[in-house]
Parts: sequence; structure tokens; C-alpha cells
Amino acid sequence: MTPTIYILNGPNLNLLGVREPHIYGHETLDDVRQSCEAQAHSLGLQIDFRQSNFEGDLIESVHEARDHAAAIIINPAGYSFTSVALLDSLKAFDGPKIEVHISNIHKRESIYQTSLVSRTADAVIAGMGLRGYLAALKEVADRLAQNNA
Repeated sequence: MTPTIYILNGPNLNLLGVREPHIYGHETLDDVRQSCEAQAHSLGLQIDFRQSNFEGDLIESVHEARDHAAAIIINPAGYSFTSVALLDSLKAFDGPKIEVHISNIHKRESIYQTSLVSRTADAVIAGMGLRGYLAALKEVADRLAQNNA
């Protein structure tokens, strides 16, 4: 059975390509999805790619992942820095969890430098642009292979 990886995207990521392109670039979230689908296929994985501007929807996706996903890749966006509820839901997921940020949050304003989600993530990728998602998929594939070895 092909492992399913949930790729969860938080608020405002639906505006990729138009919102602050000097920080986030000109590619759209659909471009990210297409790249992730191709990468997942080459790694023998399938993805369930989601975006929500609503905290509760992301939490419900994490809960669902407990029964349906081998790993979670999450770009929690603004919820990285504010959502204890999202952090708590991720703590209840036993598989690999990779946190992705398009920009290097450590070079940004202080409000963006401390992610709550990082407290439960197995790895954090920041500042690689949209390639960070592809690096996260590769890392997930490697971790799943190690767990099955």
C-alpha cells in the first residue's frame, strides 16, 4: 500500500503568488501542489494536499491524519506562532512531522521567530522557498524507509 502524506497549509497560503511576492515568490499554491504530487510519485508516496484559513479545519485534518496518513508536512503559516491547539493536535500524531516555512522565519521580525509547532516537529525547513516542501517529502520518505527497515 502506498503511504499517504498529508500536506497541510495554513492561513493566507492560498494567496501565494500575489501576497508579498518579494518574500514568498510568484509561484501559486497550486504550483506547490503539482510539484509535490510529482515528487511524491517519484518517491513512491501519495499526498493529500490541503489548505485552510481556519484553525479548526487544520486541527481536524491532523486528527484525521492519525487514521489515514503515514506522515504530516505542515506549513502552519501564522498559526505557527499562536496556536497551542494546533500544537496539541500535532502531539497526538505518532508519525513523522515536518514543519515547512517558505521564508527564513529566523531572519524576519521577532514575532515570526518562535514557532510553537516546532516543539513537536521532527524537522523544520525554513528559507528554501517552495523547494522546502520537496525537501520535506524526501525527508519523510527517508524516515518512513528507516522505520520499515
